[in-house]
Amino acid sequence: MQLTDPIASLLKTKGGAICSIPPSDSVYAAIALMAEKKVGALLAISEGKVVGIISERDYARKVILQGRSSKTTQVAEIMSSPVIYVSPEHSVGECMEIMTSHRIRHLPVMVGEELIGIISIGDLVNWTLSAQRETIRHLESYITGTPR
Repeated sequence: MQLTDPIASLLKTKGGAICSIPPSDSVYAAIALMAEKKVGALLAISEGKVVGIISERDYARKVILQGRSSKTTQVAEIMSSPVIYVSPEHSVGECMEIMTSHRIRHLPVMVGEELIGIISIGDLVNWTLSAQRETIRHLESYITGTPR
């Protein structure tokens, strides 16, 4: 596990579960689905295409703080669009840089127009921590002369 590993490696260990919602659904339905699935964002998909992403942050800033109703506001009205995405060949490190520079916490992984997964900043942090633990074990083994 390295920062140079392709994001496809992370998706293999994480799995490709994707939570989505139609952009015509209410923000209330989106928030309820996020709570049910224990996720912080949903992809807005229309006619099989990713058209946006809605996050808890979008809800807080574009509904709550503006005094809007989550039951009458559609996902399309507050979702972020166009969606920033990566390909499976992007490295873990590149994905971290993209998320940091764009101040986002979720990245869809696409092959052309086909959605194959989504990664979160938490996924990248966990990958990095695992890589660090692996490096420490390797170094300890080298220093003590014991096989891993």
